[in-house]
Amino acid sequence: MEWDWHYTGDILPDLLDGLRVTVTATLLGYVIAVLLGLVWTLLRRTPSAVVNQTVRWVTEFVRSTPLLVQLFFLYYVLPTWGITLGPLTAGVIGLGLHYSTYTAEVYRGGIDDVPRGQWEAAVALNLPRSRTWLDVILPQAIRRVVPTLGNYLIAMFKDSPLLLGINVAELLNTAYTTGTHTLRFLEPITLVGVLFVLVSVVSSVLVRRLERRSHATD
Repeated sequence: MEWDWHYTGDILPDLLDGLRVTVTATLLGYVIAVLLGLVWTLLRRTPSAVVNQTVRWVTEFVRSTPLLVQLFFLYYVLPTWGITLGPLTAGVIGLGLHYSTYTAEVYRGGIDDVPRGQWEAAVALNLPRSRTWLDVILPQAIRRVVPTLGNYLIAMFKDSPLLLGINVAELLNTAYTTGTHTLRFLEPITLVGVLFVLVSVVSSVLVRRLERRSHATD
């Protein structure tokens, strides 16, 4: 089968629409992941053993089960309990929840890397615990882990084709549907790979720049 450039031009707008959905789901899921991951980390540091162990069990369970299974649960199982989510909503929540368990570990590492002297200085200044976290510890910890968090954004983007399983009209789903209708898969699937590579490479360059900037300010 030879490459058909006319056909490629015809399907490219639809694929770009699919890419827009993919990027939207990734970015929204990433916002959930970075915020919820921080919540998990802070809850793990509470004095309550019950809260600590519950959060630990939840995050380990989510991290140990496949993302696709979690997506299926959100989209296909929850409606049996009266909770119905749209495909994109379920996809965003699934991506965010799954990756929040990984960003939680990133935050934990960043907090552990803050020099002990910073904690001692906050205690010496008699700062309330809330101000110690918000003004002293978290700004330093987050600055240290920004590059790693950026890597998870790229990983989430590359996992987004799993949203095809719950009928999200993302890039791969659009390509598959197009190929099914036209019985030509060479062009749409190849273009999916090219678009993923382009976005991933650009994102990787930006993450590397953030990493260099982060090291320069240490």
